[in-house]
Amino acid sequence: MAVHSVIQPPLSASKPRPSLHFHLHCFSSSQPPSSSSLQIPSNSSNSWKEKINGARMRASMPFQGEIPPNALRRKQDPLWWGGFSLGVDLGLSRTGLAISKGFSVRPLTVLNLKGQKLELRLIEIAKKEEVDEFIIGLPKSSDGNETPQSNKVRSVAGRIAVRAAEWGWRVYLQDEYGTSADAMDRMIDLGVSKSARHEKIDAYAAVMLLERYYSTAGEGTELLWPKQLELQEKIRQGPEEDADFFS
Repeated sequence: MAVHSVIQPPLSASKPRPSLHFHLHCFSSSQPPSSSSLQIPSNSSNSWKEKINGARMRASMPFQGEIPPNALRRKQDPLWWGGFSLGVDLGLSRTGLAISKGFSVRPLTVLNLKGQKLELRLIEIAKKEEVDEFIIGLPKSSDGNETPQSNKVRSVAGRIAVRAAEWGWRVYLQDEYGTSADAMDRMIDLGVSKSARHEKIDAYAAVMLLERYYSTAGEGTELLWPKQLELQEKIRQGPEEDADFFS
């Protein structure tokens, strides 16, 4: 099971970018994640081969802008109501969820699950809420560097991305630094009782994650791209229940 990740570049309306920068991450159940920084010229073929760390790999990466995140589509068209996003705050034992539909973001629930049970439950919730993308928080330090927890999150997110791709859904990683503190402040402002904050903080952290994602129009997010060509095609086609996604 393997996925690649594509970093969403900063927006530029005036000048086309000569190249697309991204990081390639491969995940498997038996090996820890590894990464290599690559540069793909804009005039290169969308289907490419590269030898990385002694292993020959092939993937069909999306062109810049080919599969825009919902946050970018919202910035380009403020009246666009389509696209539902599921915010995911992964923790060691608890996972907070939030949902964005239309112009509202709200806390959804907190799951006390791990491993395959968590992954399957997330897929069930995504079906019920009719989402087309997952926004998963990536732990980072105050200086923007990844932490020891980041690799664990990447591993889980990679497995979720493969499952999500079966339904045409996309999975992005979003810097989550400071979202827990922001979530606590938000709950205090809303008058959430002290006893309830502990139970709800993970879901509110997911709310803050989604709000950050939309406020930055998805800039800096990483699209996790499955290695399997058939899953790549499913993502390009989009969810069956959202036929006008690419219209």
